[in-house]
Amino acid sequence: MVEGPVLVLGATGGQGGAVSAALLARGARIRALVRDPADGSARRLADRGVEVVAGSLGDEASLAAAMDRAAGVFALTTPFEAGVDAEVAQGRAIVAAARRTRVPHLLFSSVAGANQHSGVPHFDSKAVIEIELAAADVPYTILGPTYFFDNALGGAERIRAGILDLPLPTDRSLQQLARADMGTFAAEVLTNPGGYLGRRIELASDAPTPTQMATALSGALGRPVRHEQTPVDAIGNPDMHAMWTFLNGAGYRVDIPALHAAHPDVGWTRFADWAKDTFGGAS
Repeated sequence: MVEGPVLVLGATGGQGGAVSAALLARGARIRALVRDPADGSARRLADRGVEVVAGSLGDEASLAAAMDRAAGVFALTTPFEAGVDAEVAQGRAIVAAARRTRVPHLLFSSVAGANQHSGVPHFDSKAVIEIELAAADVPYTILGPTYFFDNALGGAERIRAGILDLPLPTDRSLQQLARADMGTFAAEVLTNPGGYLGRRIELASDAPTPTQMATALSGALGRPVRHEQTPVDAIGNPDMHAMWTFLNGAGYRVDIPALHAAHPDVGWTRFADWAKDTFGGAS
């Protein structure tokens, strides 16, 4: 176990929240960087003994202040608020702050496929950050999560109405990840970094087809759910259009059996179990 607090960026978000929960379960000390310490999610972290500090992913000064004397850092960036150029700027601010404060270990959450020259804007932006992180004088590990199970919640109303919309053929498997598994894996890397330094590891919990996903959701809801293939050309957002084009083509390349065999303690959630926990008992 590392000494000193582990800094979690975006601690009230999906990934940061999962990492924080897993670190707390291990009894680790946590420092959480949040935009607004008065926010309800931030206050709930503080109530659990987390040291909550204010800051921004793009503000090197606040990042450096939060990283001071941290044993390790969980970092992530986002293009979904101000675009991919802003995401790259966030990554550069994080790396610069880590160099300035001589952080002993920076764990960066990127995306699976970022090293495949996919042409997906928010993959390519993370690839730029990965390259600059690897060239910096900062001990690092990179995780590449695949598509999150929780992304299905964006269509929860349609699922409850009996339709799973996905821009994939019914028999095309989609490598996916449970946020809890991501948190568990990241907590292991952050608290026992020695065997992970300098490594890039892509993560997936399961790889169901849309048909298998619909079957699992049917079982969870207790009524039929069918997959409806959304035409990729109907996706207006250029970034999302590029992503689904990639997922219909080369796609993610995680060696799931090898990953799970190497890290059995994660527990690795099946999509069907996630669906049961998430939609079970829903009206």
